[in-house]
Amino acid sequence: MNTIPHFIGGQRRTDGDSFGTVFDPATGREQAQVPFADEALLEETLTIARAAAAKWRLSTLSQRTNVLFTFRQLLTEHANDLAALITAEHGKTTPDALGELARGLENVEYACGLADHLKGEFSHQVADGVDVHSVHEPVGIVAAITPFNFPVMVPLWMTANALAAGNAVVLKPSERDPSGSVLLAELLQRAGLPDGVFNVIHGNADTVRRLLVHPQIDAVSFVGSTPVAKFVYETGTSAGKRVQALGGAKNHMLVLPDADLDVAADAAINAGYGSAGERCMAVSVVVAHEKIADELVARIAERTDRLTVGPGTDPQSDFGPLITREHRDRVASYVTNAPSHGATVVRDGTALVDREGFFVGPCLIDHVVPGTPAYDDEIFGPVLSVVRVSSYDDAVALINANPYGNGVAIFTRDGNAARLFSRDVTVGMIGVNVPIPVPVASYSFGGWKDSLFGHSHIYGPDGIAFYTRAKVVTTRWPQPSDSQIDLGFPRTR
Repeated sequence: MNTIPHFIGGQRRTDGDSFGTVFDPATGREQAQVPFADEALLEETLTIARAAAAKWRLSTLSQRTNVLFTFRQLLTEHANDLAALITAEHGKTTPDALGELARGLENVEYACGLADHLKGEFSHQVADGVDVHSVHEPVGIVAAITPFNFPVMVPLWMTANALAAGNAVVLKPSERDPSGSVLLAELLQRAGLPDGVFNVIHGNADTVRRLLVHPQIDAVSFVGSTPVAKFVYETGTSAGKRVQALGGAKNHMLVLPDADLDVAADAAINAGYGSAGERCMAVSVVVAHEKIADELVARIAERTDRLTVGPGTDPQSDFGPLITREHRDRVASYVTNAPSHGATVVRDGTALVDREGFFVGPCLIDHVVPGTPAYDDEIFGPVLSVVRVSSYDDAVALINANPYGNGVAIFTRDGNAARLFSRDVTVGMIGVNVPIPVPVASYSFGGWKDSLFGHSHIYGPDGIAFYTRAKVVTTRWPQPSDSQIDLGFPRTR
């Protein structure tokens, strides 16, 4: 069986004290094994990273910029290779995989402007003969712990800014689909990044725990489920690390009576079922005003009937399988149990669980209410729930009462309603007639409440701030009298 290597100090390594299995989600068959780093290998990796960080932090901004621009070019040249790895191990369709890479590429392009992002400030003559200036220095070694659902995009979200800021990075990708991270490391090496500045180690929960408390780690970036994000934040900060930990979501899409229902239905399909719903920004709850709820549900249902579910390599597939058999069964259980909680299953895609691979078809559940599993839990699959409300105020109260606050959308033709909604909801990212409001790279990504632990959002300006430490220098030079200054040429007045 193929072994997916670590990438440490510029070299592929396959040593470890145990192995995990990487499946082909479209067939359910084992396709590779991945070694889990033992304590000795982790120590070696961090020693290499520390030595590399000491040199990389002193590199010129032009050197870093050149590496990042070259890396960007290599990413575009190898886009199909990266997409093929994503599809093979995660299962998402090729267009979805290429879209993932494109959103990651935006962050590399943003990081290429590091000469501007890392500028400090200067204040002249704050007191007699005293100047003050600030600089931004790297934090040291960053541990990047990334999820299975975006095996290339999220590593690029973290590492582009971390490397631009002068840090070394130790990336621990998901053990379910780790090959994309190894290719990223090899492309960075080809781009001219010195060996040891970017390393990939594979592991499990024990590996994460070691990284969180290891004295060589200075900062931790994490994206994953809320329970794990909370654990990462509490453990890492208790060990003196700076930590950004992005958690789960339960994203709502409010549809008001004046909305274009065809546009809203199309948005619900794309945002709810794209990438099999395995996205932290996926719409999982449609909040429908009761005046248009029946019609909206009918239009969504009609569109689900047109969807094709199959292998990600099949051009006819609208979305592919889920990541594991266990996750598939968990997702299906929310649908089969929904009627016992008073909900109506409008479209049931659970029949596909009998197919080879880890498939669940598009599921639509109506009359869902808070306090039931289909509403309360982050399902992370192709299950769209509909909650009916009688007013705008009821909709906002519902959204704000939810413990998650990652993303939300409103569909309406009323600009004042959209403006009011943007102010009223306690959610970090808001879309107005945009179902998946992921910010462009020059802004920062992050939610509120149980969707984020710590104050720092990821990528963009917050990313640069997180991966740097500010240093302020106050300078005072002795001021000689005018007669003591030797200019080396005749003095004129």
